[in-house]
Amino acid sequence: MPITITRRRLLAGSAATLALPAVVRAQGAAKPRLTVISQWSAGSDGAAITALGKKFEEKGGVWQHSPVPGFTTEMMNKLRAQIMAGDPPACSQLKGPEIAAWSKIAPTVDLDALVAAAGYEKVVAPDLSRLHKPGGKWIALPLQIYSTNMLFLSKRAMDKAKADKIPVTWADFNDLAEKMKAGGVTYPIANGGTRPDDGQKFEAALAGISPTSYRAAIMNLDEKALKGPEIKAAFAQVRKIADWMDPNVGAQHFSTNLKRFVDGDMGMMIMGGWAQGVLRNAGFKFDDFTIAPGPSDNTKPVFLLNADAFIFWQRKEPDLQAGQTLMAQLVMDPAIQTMYSQITGSIPVRTDVDLSGEGWSDGQRRTAAALKDAIASNQAVLSLAHNMAQENGMTAAMIDVITEYVKNKTVTPEQAVTRLADAVESAR
Repeated sequence: MPITITRRRLLAGSAATLALPAVVRAQGAAKPRLTVISQWSAGSDGAAITALGKKFEEKGGVWQHSPVPGFTTEMMNKLRAQIMAGDPPACSQLKGPEIAAWSKIAPTVDLDALVAAAGYEKVVAPDLSRLHKPGGKWIALPLQIYSTNMLFLSKRAMDKAKADKIPVTWADFNDLAEKMKAGGVTYPIANGGTRPDDGQKFEAALAGISPTSYRAAIMNLDEKALKGPEIKAAFAQVRKIADWMDPNVGAQHFSTNLKRFVDGDMGMMIMGGWAQGVLRNAGFKFDDFTIAPGPSDNTKPVFLLNADAFIFWQRKEPDLQAGQTLMAQLVMDPAIQTMYSQITGSIPVRTDVDLSGEGWSDGQRRTAAALKDAIASNQAVLSLAHNMAQENGMTAAMIDVITEYVKNKTVTPEQAVTRLADAVESAR
């Protein structure tokens, strides 16, 4: 079941942090050991965290990773159980507003000294810094960035449609989908049917229509914006996307469609950069597909930001404290971020990493450029589907409405707008 963290629990919980200098003094000559919880167990994500663990061991550490397969909620259920038992992991996967919320129910490690020594804050986007230092102190470290609204195009499907232009606006996108359908592409959209996937369809639609409305409605939960015409237009666009999908993909992961996508039986996919890692891990080639920024009606790139991070939980054991120091140093290392992103298809959090060399795809370079352009034009917003824009409880309430709308075609866009606003009000 989903986790609910009440305001009372947050206020009652301890917000204590462990200062880094004390960590350094306490660890002494202890052999670094790290207990880690994440949801990454398979595919490119599993390969990346395994590679990180090997680097940790190469530095003399003992790596103890306990993956919790599934979605974020399952991982957080395990984390909550360990915290309540007084046995939190030394660090765990966590991101977005959840970092601030969870830091109030168990003491965290103050990473300021390590961050300052690495000069890390100078090379991290300001919005990310804010999320990872909710009380003014760094307690979590972002590792990789994805844009959840990247557009993946099957080259074989493009050939069937006799199309060679990447769609820029939603009108372009809809026109290409119709051309693909007419050209023999069975399903122009290759997305899956999971809850996060449904959320991505909606957030990509709304942010592409109006990032200003997205920020007001989804990030700030403004009541007027939640009932605005842009929300209705986004639901209407989502209906088109759903109509171009295989109706039998309910609850299925997008990866089940990848062979059909590459073969040209499916045409486009709105997905995060992790799909590149999944495609490559499945043996497909960069020649099989094109990656570009998602549709934006003002033609400027919109970046729906999703950043994976590790939060560090206070432990008294010297070996775990030494392990936390080593882990923090590795996460901030440009070489480690390069290795990690080249495995997963993400882009590094560090803005000073050079993506011009070998090992990087054109899609990753386009993603990095899109982030830079989106920040410059104030069109970088936080993902709802992946718990960056809101805490888990609010996210779940909103996704409930979206996924019902995707699955039930009798629900009109007007009804969906009302239900979304009501869900937000109930979850406040």
